[in-house]
Amino acid sequence: MEMVNITIDTRKIRVPKNYTVLEAAKYANIKIPTLCYLKGINEIGACRMCVVEIKGAKSLQAACVYPVSEGLEIYTQTPAVRESRRVTLELILSNHDRKCLTCTRSRTCELQKLAEELNINDIHFDGETYKLPLDDFSPSIVRDPNKCVLCRRCVSMCKNVQEVGVIDTTERGFKTIVSSAFNKSLNEVPCTMCGQCITVCPVGALREKDDTDKVWQALADNDKYVIVQTAPAVRVALGEEFGMPIGSRVTSKMVAALRRLGFKKVFDTDTAADLTIMEEVNELIDRIKNGGKLPLITSCSPGWIKFCEHNYPEFLDNLSTCKSPHEMFGAVLKSYYAEKEGIDPSKIFVVSIMPCTAKKFEAQRPELSSTGYPDVDVVLTTRELARMIREAAIDFNNLPERYFDDPMGEASGAGVIFGATGGVMEAALRTATELITGKKVPDDSIEYNEVRGTKGVKEASIRIGALTLKAAVAHGLGNARKLLERIKAGEQYHFVEIMACPGGCVNGGGQPIQPSEVRSWIDLRSERAKAIYDEDRSMHVRKSHENPAVKKMYNEYFEKPGSEKAHELLHTHYHARDNYPETK
Repeated sequence: MEMVNITIDTRKIRVPKNYTVLEAAKYANIKIPTLCYLKGINEIGACRMCVVEIKGAKSLQAACVYPVSEGLEIYTQTPAVRESRRVTLELILSNHDRKCLTCTRSRTCELQKLAEELNINDIHFDGETYKLPLDDFSPSIVRDPNKCVLCRRCVSMCKNVQEVGVIDTTERGFKTIVSSAFNKSLNEVPCTMCGQCITVCPVGALREKDDTDKVWQALADNDKYVIVQTAPAVRVALGEEFGMPIGSRVTSKMVAALRRLGFKKVFDTDTAADLTIMEEVNELIDRIKNGGKLPLITSCSPGWIKFCEHNYPEFLDNLSTCKSPHEMFGAVLKSYYAEKEGIDPSKIFVVSIMPCTAKKFEAQRPELSSTGYPDVDVVLTTRELARMIREAAIDFNNLPERYFDDPMGEASGAGVIFGATGGVMEAALRTATELITGKKVPDDSIEYNEVRGTKGVKEASIRIGALTLKAAVAHGLGNARKLLERIKAGEQYHFVEIMACPGGCVNGGGQPIQPSEVRSWIDLRSERAKAIYDEDRSMHVRKSHENPAVKKMYNEYFEKPGSEKAHELLHTHYHARDNYPETK
């Protein structure tokens, strides 16, 4: 790699020729403030917070887009630079809705942090403000344009990474806002509810719909039997909300916190992930043997499902009819579990703790109420759970170890890895291999590295007996679009896994928010996924079909995968959706 010699604040360093000034400063451990910048996603130099002085240049330059060159001299803390940053920040704050004490992003707001770091203790400009309507009609995402700083991170994420493109800047000048087409609600446009826009927003302009009050009310209702289930990705991210390193596994502390909050039972969604694998592998084998529609495409990610319904309805018959694990678990809890424990299913209130905002939308789908009641009553994100823990004054970091409740708390390592991209595929392969060949595979040979990692589209050819199973994995909806177009063009696969969020559920729209200075330089997807795979390796059972709780469910209730009872409770259907808002 070609290198160049530059000077930053009198420090002489050598850096790659393709670096920007901001990257060079990061390499030299010199901090330059940013607001709109997000590495690889939004590098547009719009906010002007990262300006620096370049020797020989007639004006200050945005470090995030200015390229280095041989002999370049850079100054990051001159009086002119500091004054420019302060004035820019004060101008942004002058018409910002500064309700910091009641904002959901207080403590994690990048604008708030900048104001503190730049010692902004007064606003010298009387900015013109006008109240814009709050868009809170979506079951998943609330959009507050009054807090928007026009950084365009959300626009870049939605348009360039996810390739959904339902939001963009509209109007001009002072009236510029980030909005959907025709200023419609996100509930009226083909938004997938993935929540990736929330995770990159530096302020409180985008947030999840807060459903914690519903859960508090249910917990206080003596007539309700409130059960909570937690997704695998939650346990490797929740700790970040309490100051722990990225990728910390906090499974036992999470369970202890949920018990302290007052839930009657604390179950692991991984149990239902194992159940999902049993149904999905049965569906895959049936389609391969009997000439069914291929490729079979996984249906665990509700953001992906909604994307498919809007943009690729021709693939709806390819989707697995299996419900997502937490919805499947909800149906089980209000049927099998209710009967077994002698509980009236109308009194069972199921709360799902998920890394996902799209699952809030999913929970209110009418198709997911096979018992006559909603399979899941409320979905909370990882962030909402953290808020409940803090509200209850629980000292999370010092909680004792607790474990999921029996008999529904048993899960396999295969269920755990659902949280990472490629995890559903790998879990299915572990079971499909043994069911097709009838031969047991030792645990030291069940890790399918071909489908792991953060490459956008991964492919693998897996030999299973006489069958060479062609598989593909895509994560992030932009990558899903690329893969689907390849399939439309004639590429053939037996089995395809798609997750809406880049990196899979570990990087879901409901996970703890990390600022640009972390997200730009640390791969959250990989760090959280490492913890997922570590937990898998620590499990006594690592294959879904060996989960004792799942075996018992089939013996006592469902009979076998794909049975009439299983289809009634564990499977569903999807439908095409209009891809354009009504313009009348």
